[in-house]
Amino acid sequence: MARRCELSGKDVMTGNNVSHANNKSRRRFLPNLCNVSLMSDTLGETFKLKVSAHALRSVEHRGGLDAYLMKASDAELSTAARKIKTSIKRKQAEAAAA
Repeated sequence: MARRCELSGKDVMTGNNVSHANNKSRRRFLPNLCNVSLMSDTLGETFKLKVSAHALRSVEHRGGLDAYLMKASDAELSTAARKIKTSIKRKQAEAAAA
């Protein structure tokens, strides 16, 4: 599995290690990924996702997984997160119609 956040799309970056003598060698900056279980209030289910620590704080700040997914664009979400988002939209539409 790729080292990529499923919610924010945060990915591996590259750069240089620079020594005191100004020698440069390539290095990778890895995102701080955590395996977490997030609860959806609308669906009443928990989902296991690989999320960066920054995105996890954003989920808490926005008021939960449902609010985060509704505000996020589909381009930055993984396929699993997009499926969760569409099922939340469908469930909310059913609740509004009833």
